[in-house]
Amino acid sequence: MDFTLSEEQQLLQQTAREFARRQVQPRAAEIDEKHQFPADLVKAMAELGLMGVAVPESEGGAGMDVLSYVLAMEEVSAACASTGVIMSVQNSLVCDPIMRFGNAEQKKEFLVPLAQGKKLGCFALSEPDAGSDAAAQKTFAERDGDHYVINGVKNWITNGPEADLCVLLTMTQPQQRHRGITAFILPMDLPGVRRGAKENKLGITGSGTCQIFLENCRVPASLRLGDEGQGFKVAMSTLDGGRIGIAAQALGIARAALEAAITYGKDRKTFGKPVVEHQGIQFMLADMATQLDAARLLTWRAALLKSAGKPYGTASAMAKLMAAEVANHVAKDALQIHGGYGYVKEYPVERHFRDAKITEIYEGTSEIQRLVIARSLIKD
Repeated sequence: MDFTLSEEQQLLQQTAREFARRQVQPRAAEIDEKHQFPADLVKAMAELGLMGVAVPESEGGAGMDVLSYVLAMEEVSAACASTGVIMSVQNSLVCDPIMRFGNAEQKKEFLVPLAQGKKLGCFALSEPDAGSDAAAQKTFAERDGDHYVINGVKNWITNGPEADLCVLLTMTQPQQRHRGITAFILPMDLPGVRRGAKENKLGITGSGTCQIFLENCRVPASLRLGDEGQGFKVAMSTLDGGRIGIAAQALGIARAALEAAITYGKDRKTFGKPVVEHQGIQFMLADMATQLDAARLLTWRAALLKSAGKPYGTASAMAKLMAAEVANHVAKDALQIHGGYGYVKEYPVERHFRDAKITEIYEGTSEIQRLVIARSLIKD
């Protein structure tokens, strides 16, 4: 497997890095403190083609591969994890399933403006009583002529407060469990769709999260995404790809924390010399850098497999598991290196510490990733 970046990939990486450092990073602390959705940065990402990186140019996207998306995601997330996850949801959880399961009309109406960043999307699978167990969901879509009438509640919807449309998973045949799940493209302005209040979160506070309430919402059958009963396949394959994006987000958080620790350690002196010259700190930094590179290689491997059309589900689970746990470990050690200064908001490391935790939870917890990996090992 060749990890050498092409000229096009290097150019995108550099473009994303310059954008992140010049426009995103200076805003990150304010976005976090004010729980502010960065609408201007989302617009700027759209202008750079970052809202549909792997979508073909004919469908409004940048026409690049999944590794290119990973490179850009790491750069944006290193500057601001909130901005990074907005980009991740748009690319992985909204554009990707519509690109792979949508028909020509759906792609023209929805994928093109999504990939161009003219519309913002969200993905709704989780419910108050259904997270990792997708078959336990209670949102129900009943066929009524040329429409489906949908009722239910969706939970933890990233981009939900601002989204124009939603990739929605519902039950159409509850007795069939996961075989009875059906996916829809849901315009958020349809009658019967109501958004809950924004959640007050520990981290990634600039990314809006809310519940979505569906009350006798009539959705045209033409907006069904894939066949009836195909929703579980849509959801699981979408999450497989989404885990690559979250792994890249975790890489960005970890890298930012490591860079912050090195910068602080060079400036701060203890016992007559810079902190980074103490052997104990050097060992911590070496472990942090090694773990980060290992997670990056796993993430790149998963991205390359997906772009090549090869099975990538286990690889994406490994990448997300490793990258999320590395992000949390690196952020914790970076805060420790800062000492008391790491515990105050004057320094960015406490934000990285808070932002890192969610990468072990959303788009499949670390425990779910371990189940995916283990089952692939013991499968006949």
